[in-house]
Amino acid sequence: MIRLGQDGDRVTVVGGGIAGMICALELAPQPVVLITRAGLGQESSSQWAQGGIAACLGTDDTVALHLADTLAAGAGLCDPEVAETVLSGAPGAIAALEAHGVRFDRTPEGDFARGLEAAHSRKRILHVDGDGTGAGITRALAEAVRRCPSISVLTGAEVVRLVRRDGHMRGVLLNDGRLLSTSRVVMATGGLGGLYDASTNPVGNYGQGVMLAARAGAQLSDMEFVQFHPTALDAQGTPLGLVSEAVRGEGAVLINAEGTRFMADTPGAELAPRDVVARAIAAQTARGSRVFLDARPALGAGFAKRFPGIARLCQAAGIDPAQQPIPVRPAAHYHMGGIHTDTHARTSLPDLWAIGECAATGLHGANRLASNSLLEAVVMGQRAAQDIAGQPAAGPSGASLSPVSLPPVADTAAVRRTVSENLGLLRDDKSLRAALAALLPLAQGTGASADPAIIGLAIATFALLREESRGAHARTDYPDPLPGSTSCRMTLDDIMAVAEQQTTHPLPRSA
Repeated sequence: MIRLGQDGDRVTVVGGGIAGMICALELAPQPVVLITRAGLGQESSSQWAQGGIAACLGTDDTVALHLADTLAAGAGLCDPEVAETVLSGAPGAIAALEAHGVRFDRTPEGDFARGLEAAHSRKRILHVDGDGTGAGITRALAEAVRRCPSISVLTGAEVVRLVRRDGHMRGVLLNDGRLLSTSRVVMATGGLGGLYDASTNPVGNYGQGVMLAARAGAQLSDMEFVQFHPTALDAQGTPLGLVSEAVRGEGAVLINAEGTRFMADTPGAELAPRDVVARAIAAQTARGSRVFLDARPALGAGFAKRFPGIARLCQAAGIDPAQQPIPVRPAAHYHMGGIHTDTHARTSLPDLWAIGECAATGLHGANRLASNSLLEAVVMGQRAAQDIAGQPAAGPSGASLSPVSLPPVADTAAVRRTVSENLGLLRDDKSLRAALAALLPLAQGTGASADPAIIGLAIATFALLREESRGAHARTDYPDPLPGSTSCRMTLDDIMAVAEQQTTHPLPRSA
């Protein structure tokens, strides 16, 4: 057994994206071990974020306006208190990022260069190097982490189980069999887009942090809400490249194979909420037409200067956005649900916090407002650090930890097939029950599919219980939203019980 310092004296942060790194930095000088499967910021969605970070800093903007936009996009399921807390933290978040070396794009006058994205009523999106915001923030934070003497970085390691004894955190089991003692754990492991064939996420991200917390007994919420980005590059490769919403914010329009601008009569047009745009594109695809994002009239020869990263992405696929429309399609992009937390990033388990995409804070509701996620990652990373710093460590448990069995290396192949076919952009009772039937035995087993199957099963179970269409969750058999709809929370035991009941003795459908 390997111990880092004395039992319980180090906070363990699991995940090396923006949320994990900012939390570790904010905890300084308290000792932290940061565990990351790859290098700092690598294999994380943070690294690939193009659009930017939403922050109401303009003279024409207020927290109230940003909050109204967020609540509208969230389709009635946002937690207004959480949303106001996160959005109000924007000035402090931007200041912290700049203090750690992030350099946001500015106008010739020295002000922040602010862009517009879908469903925002003001230009409030800050960028780094045009469309390189995630990479720019990640680089700066990674360098700050390397310089910070209180942070020990453990790379090439993956946490495969949380170890709890007597109701408290005692350690984490790594994929090489090492058992590291710790009394406080912060999950910052990212999303679950790797469970889908068409995704903009790293293929290895199948919701590990959510799975670990669920196996430990934590409550999950809003698992049914998977956001599909409307404009992933429709080309070869896995994951799919992303054509940022900011391109539409600059005036690019969506056209079908006949050249028709099919979003023109939709409220908000190309800048309608993502779920609306994604389903409109899917409808065009269903009738046999490819869809293209045409930036030629709006940007023309200036495309590469404004969006250098996307221009390189298109060039690699043989497309010149200055001369050709860009082929696009919806792809799994962001998960609004996950480990249930409060405004301090506390989960339902003592000694466990969750931040970033693996957490369900209530900010995003049923549909994330563009670029709120990077803001949430920073603000909640800060708030988790503040909460942890204000609490004493549990200290040594007084007993040695028993050996913990090492699970098999996760295999997502069978689960990805089921999830992609049945839990996509459009769902119905038949597809959801097919997913339950396929995933339940895998989740109940001990094989290589068990861990990813738990996440797929959670999505299917939450989706089956939500007999309405709301935000990113669209059911063709229940096309309308229900009045008074609320978020759902369940533990893994609850999920297993509901799934088993529904596959053996299904309840009658609601009237």
